[in-house]
Amino acid sequence: MGDGNTKQQKEYTIKLIPSDGGDVKVVRLPKQLLLGAIGSVLVGALLLVGASSYAVYSTFQNRSERADVAELKEVNRIQQEQLLQLSKKASALQDELDQLTRMETELRHISGASPAADAGANGEAAPAEVSDQQGQGGPTVRPDIENIGQTLDALEKSIAARKASLLQLKEELDAQQKELGALGQIGGLTVNGIANTTPAIWPAHGSVSSPFGLRWGGSDFHPGMDIANDMGTPIVATADGTVTYAGWNSGGYGNMVDIDHGNGVMTRYGHAMQVVVTSGQQVKRGQLIAYMGSTGFSTGPHVHYEVRINGSPVNPIGYLNQ
Repeated sequence: MGDGNTKQQKEYTIKLIPSDGGDVKVVRLPKQLLLGAIGSVLVGALLLVGASSYAVYSTFQNRSERADVAELKEVNRIQQEQLLQLSKKASALQDELDQLTRMETELRHISGASPAADAGANGEAAPAEVSDQQGQGGPTVRPDIENIGQTLDALEKSIAARKASLLQLKEELDAQQKELGALGQIGGLTVNGIANTTPAIWPAHGSVSSPFGLRWGGSDFHPGMDIANDMGTPIVATADGTVTYAGWNSGGYGNMVDIDHGNGVMTRYGHAMQVVVTSGQQVKRGQLIAYMGSTGFSTGPHVHYEVRINGSPVNPIGYLNQ
């Protein structure tokens, strides 16, 4: 009676028939077991497909990331090369600016112009001349956007300062040229009624540091007058004449110019830094003949100026009408 109340479980029969006509094998599987097996197979298949898909995705993702990293490295390498080239150009520009600064300093010395506004205590525009000492040191830092930017900002300011300084120098030189031109053309043939062949102007701007006559307690006679000013101050002829000597004098005058004005009158200009006329050259009153220096027996930049009449020195003060 119990069998009538018990539900009969469904089974599935699987027959295995050999191809050689042997005994047929019968396999009976309960429905739930078969369904569980099929479910397991399906779950396994899904897991396999998911794992395969993830593996494929991971492979492509890794390749993409490696490609992105390689691309970033290449971009970074190119940027570093560009920064290095920009750094080298900035350094070269700084060197050229330093050379320009030194040239300006030399021009100011030669022309007697005032020192640059950014000059140091020694009168040289910053940066100062490079010394013989070559000591260097400090840690090295790779160029980057920040430090190159700072360098370029500093260069921009330095270039602006140099431009303003050079404009100021040009104005001074223009004024100096006009003044020298006026000195050379004063009064046609005369200056204040004095013939152009007679000394009548100052040979250079400056102050009298040693007059004509006895000096140093009477132990020395000074045959001319010393006019002191900055190194490179222009020296001009004080009258028309012919240059009879232009060059080095071993008797203490250093670089010297002698000019014959005729009628036994001659003038001498000593201790020049540089002479710009030659022997035999005709010169006019006010014409540039040399630049003030400290050559020969000298304690500092000045021009030793003499007026000689028939070979004898006379006091030049009487010939300074300008």
